[in-house]
Amino acid sequence: MIRAVIHPMNEQPLIVELLEMPTAGDVSIVCTNVLSLDLKRPKYIDRGGSTFVFPLNTIRFVEVYSTSEGAAEEGPLEVEPEDLEIDEEFLRRVREA
Repeated sequence: MIRAVIHPMNEQPLIVELLEMPTAGDVSIVCTNVLSLDLKRPKYIDRGGSTFVFPLNTIRFVEVYSTSEGAAEEGPLEVEPEDLEIDEEFLRRVREA
């Protein structure tokens, strides 16, 4: 399984497991284990173990998680602290509030 985040139009992103990588000729994405970003099953999904088909014309983009060779996929990737940029202007406004 390939862990990914699909970003539907006008909806919140969803974490999914893709059965295979989408190709340029695909018209839909087939996936399982659909979860919201807070790792809960969305209310509109009856059974978590179902297979889902999302038409590509309803999806803005697909974000595929990268994994190192042989590493287990254990959930969403965490942002590394060194990758974060501190917005000093935002911090100043928070301190003033």
